[in-house]
Amino acid sequence: MPQPWIEGRFEENVITTTVEQAINWARQSSIWPMTFGLACCAIEMMAAGASRFDLDRFGAGAFRATPRQADLMIVAGTVTYKMASRVRRLYNLMPDPKFVIAMGACTVGGGPYFKYGYHVVKGVDLVVPVDVYVPGCPPRPESLLEGLMRIQDKIKGHKIAKMTGSAGTGQLGRKLEDELPMPHHSGYVYSPIDTEPVYDHQKITG
Repeated sequence: MPQPWIEGRFEENVITTTVEQAINWARQSSIWPMTFGLACCAIEMMAAGASRFDLDRFGAGAFRATPRQADLMIVAGTVTYKMASRVRRLYNLMPDPKFVIAMGACTVGGGPYFKYGYHVVKGVDLVVPVDVYVPGCPPRPESLLEGLMRIQDKIKGHKIAKMTGSAGTGQLGRKLEDELPMPHHSGYVYSPIDTEPVYDHQKITG
């Protein structure tokens, strides 16, 4: 059970917390996305950053013009094979820790180009590791805000502490596992573990 980031208050001006929770709170409240759009989904991303939906309410309105100052890549639009190497290069230039949101049906799995779009990558997760998928064609700005909040949940569960114990167990100095949040709208408490993994979801038939 995750602990609240403010563990206790004494009198009026003293708040106690842990360094780990304070760092995670600061990081999740100051996400800097990269100024990066590939196709029509980028229009919805721009709308999310404008005054009506106001991405800056979540501390994520400072779009950076260079990957070296960004920690969130929002892949908004169709990723072609020609562009895939550039997306990977930009991802490699971003400093750790970094996160990726796949925005839109084309980015998630190829979208309407899945069957006959020979030039389109069938999912940007074949190019960069994706943290949150935002489906839709195009997804509304509210959907992108939901994806951003799921990134914040992931940052909130990040662990920087290391295990303590005897050296003989092999656990000494090993990093604690992050607390990955369960999706809010999945409908399932636990994912089924007896399901066979899917290997041919990118295979085109017919």
